[in-house]
Amino acid sequence: MLRVNDPFRETGAAPPSASGRPSVVALQAREKYLIGALVVLTLAALFAPALPAAAWPIPHYVDTRIWLGLPNAGDVLSNLAFLAMGVWGSERLRGRNDAPVGASWFFVGLILTCLGSGFYHLDPDVPQRLVADRLGMAVAFAGFLGIAAGERISVRAGEAVLVLMMVAGLLAAWVARENLTPWVVVQFGGMALAVGLALTRPRPGALGVPLGGVIAFYVLAKLFELGDATIFEATGHIVSGHTLKHLSAALAAWPVIRALRPAVPQSARS
Repeated sequence: MLRVNDPFRETGAAPPSASGRPSVVALQAREKYLIGALVVLTLAALFAPALPAAAWPIPHYVDTRIWLGLPNAGDVLSNLAFLAMGVWGSERLRGRNDAPVGASWFFVGLILTCLGSGFYHLDPDVPQRLVADRLGMAVAFAGFLGIAAGERISVRAGEAVLVLMMVAGLLAAWVARENLTPWVVVQFGGMALAVGLALTRPRPGALGVPLGGVIAFYVLAKLFELGDATIFEATGHIVSGHTLKHLSAALAAWPVIRALRPAVPQSARS
């Protein structure tokens, strides 16, 4: 019988067999539910009605001001927040062996999002530039879902979700040039999956990343995006909603970074 503090039970890893080779561990109930959710998302991405990209209106951002020769300066420069959080998070990972699955890819994705989104907002009237924007987002999103699954279900579940969502997200970002359906499924279906995982108790031995905080900043970013022009007018043309969207989306990394803070020595607590 497994003991309560069995490390294989806590991590979801397969314990070695008597012959020295790892044995296959039966799927946990949570892992079965996760597989079911992933199957539903896959079927939706493959067989849901296509949303032609050509029929989707090209977004027009309200703040087009030029600063020091830089067009759309507010929306371009606000992407530096992704770079800052990505570098900060990557530094927090150094020398750690307890980081959640997907954390490194999450922070790499933020850095790529800074580059891709900045490139896109330099000339957002060129729809082909959206691919660069979405590719970085896909990497960051896959990293976050890997963190969520690893924290709430098992390490192997986090690894599987990271790989699957990385492949699906990158493919969906590329296909979105013609068909937006897979990208919509990845973005909104993936976030629904993250909400479900956030409502699940952390597994034993998890670092304790507050998934709800990440989701809250993401929702706030979406609200800022919808209120782009309204916020621009309400602030007297100081800042647009889309600029605030970038800042809020970057702050979604803060709960993960905070969970990775250095442990306080016991002597310092007394």
